[in-house]
Amino acid sequence: MKTRQYSWQDGKSLRLEVGHTLIMGILNGTPDSFSDGGLYNQADQAVQHALDMIDEGADIIDLGVESTRPVHVQISVEEEIARMKDLLPAVLEAVTVPVSIDAYRAKSMDYALSAGAHIINDIWGLQYDPDMVAVAAHYQVPVIIMHNQVGTDYDDIISDMKAFYAKSIDLALKEGVKLDNIWIDPGIGFGKTAQQNMEVLQRLDELTSYDALPLLLATSRKGFIGKLLGDLPPRERDEGTLATNMAGVYAGAHMVRVHNVRMHKRALTVLDAILRGE
Repeated sequence: MKTRQYSWQDGKSLRLEVGHTLIMGILNGTPDSFSDGGLYNQADQAVQHALDMIDEGADIIDLGVESTRPVHVQISVEEEIARMKDLLPAVLEAVTVPVSIDAYRAKSMDYALSAGAHIINDIWGLQYDPDMVAVAAHYQVPVIIMHNQVGTDYDDIISDMKAFYAKSIDLALKEGVKLDNIWIDPGIGFGKTAQQNMEVLQRLDELTSYDALPLLLATSRKGFIGKLLGDLPPRERDEGTLATNMAGVYAGAHMVRVHNVRMHKRALTVLDAILRGE
């Protein structure tokens, strides 16, 4: 992956480069997320948590207002936008780093980007809402294409994931999205069994080399980690999360999306130095 430098009109910036793993801090502005639902769905709570994560080393704040946990109930676009209006302006005003938006519907994302958000984080990789790719092209911001599917049937999971990415990237490029704005995410915990999640992690180097695209790894507190650790609850899965992310960065991941920023910042500072040969 070549170095990528992003800058926005509000003065925020982001640099993606080999040897410096970026940390995306999770800000769940939801009442029902699997790990911390209801803790940060008021503006003052959300702002303080975002500031705390930045102090701990977050390079990006990822705001989502609809839970996408297993068997979640989808909320309406109107409700999603209303929740964003309660939180996003205050977060954008307070933080010093870019804010990504965890959403997959065009109207919601259009609102967020028009309000000043910086990055699209689409758990359906531009393939759920046919209008999403036009939003990405209009705003010309980085877009994270996450792999997802209904069901868990694959021929070869990595080959099938690459085919998914190829479709999304083709849609994006044809609409006018710049290749330098495209990142990928293997979608751990989405459309995959626990064993398939493990296989993706074990073969992650086959994705980190895919078209030299930056890769975001988002394993934080996911169910397969709890299962490996004897059915631990979500808030007790940080050590397991750290293990998956250290393995992922060693395999070439460029960014990690996490709940526990402090733990990852300390570990990644050491791992990045080792991998740089210092």
